[in-house]
Amino acid sequence: MTQDNILLDKTIDFAIRMAKCYKYLMEVKNEYIMSKQMFRSGTSIGANIHEGVQAQSKADFISKLSIALKEATETSYWLVVLNRASYMDEKMYISLKTDLDSIIRILVSSIKTSKKNMA
Repeated sequence: MTQDNILLDKTIDFAIRMAKCYKYLMEVKNEYIMSKQMFRSGTSIGANIHEGVQAQSKADFISKLSIALKEATETSYWLVVLNRASYMDEKMYISLKTDLDSIIRILVSSIKTSKKNMA
């Protein structure tokens, strides 16, 4: 399995976790605004990576991964806010943040490698 396949798998799993977290936040915590932002950015990570797989060029691929990285950074922000606002307990926060940090590390590495290979 290549690093790209690991990233695709991780982002699908993460998107599913985002969907479940969003449902929990809406149904149990009655939080609708921030959770929707978290859900949108959290599921957009994988969507952009999947788009990048069919990129028209190396530059397009790097662009899609860079957008995914921005979405991951936004998701990290929403996780912190939801945790600090007591909508999300520490265990849930740490679990989601750990998965997200792993995705971010792979994205950063993939972007660096792709830029290096373009030069």
